[in-house]
Amino acid sequence: MGTMDQDILKVLYTEKQIAARIEAMGAEMYRDLEGKDPLFISVLRGAFIFMADIVRACPVKSDVEFIAVSSYGNATSSSGAVQITHDIQQDITGRNLVVIEDILDSGNTLYFLKQYFLTKGAASVAVCTLLDKPSRRAKAITADYVGFQVPDEFVVGYGLDYCQKYRNLPYIGVLKPEVYGGA
Repeated sequence: MGTMDQDILKVLYTEKQIAARIEAMGAEMYRDLEGKDPLFISVLRGAFIFMADIVRACPVKSDVEFIAVSSYGNATSSSGAVQITHDIQQDITGRNLVVIEDILDSGNTLYFLKQYFLTKGAASVAVCTLLDKPSRRAKAITADYVGFQVPDEFVVGYGLDYCQKYRNLPYIGVLKPEVYGGA
């Protein structure tokens, strides 16, 4: 047991459960995207681990890009104001995009990004999220592909962080409230 494990209240999804769900999602995405030459766009930093696994699980001819946005800072809830801190590097006119995110929470970031990419000329923008937390939704947005629905608890691991820590846990767990001052 690593020192990070002691900060976890409970494991929601094991490494095996995550791998199995990603394999199923990849097959579903393959059926929808085959022949469409999609551009997968990972929202940094949280989605990078999920992105690597989902693009391997969806063997379509595709390309990848990365975008970094800020709406949290080091807070535990979104400020609602979304800023692009690193934009994608290519023209997306007429492209079919799949935005890959670690968690769909308030919806502020993904709502903003979907509108942003459509404004830049994308033919379509699908949303693929590992975790969906609908209880916290502030914007009218749903994901096209969802790994797991999670309760309104502070989750970390498999890319998700608290103050840039815990991303490298191989599972998704609930952080103990005393770790983030929620007790």
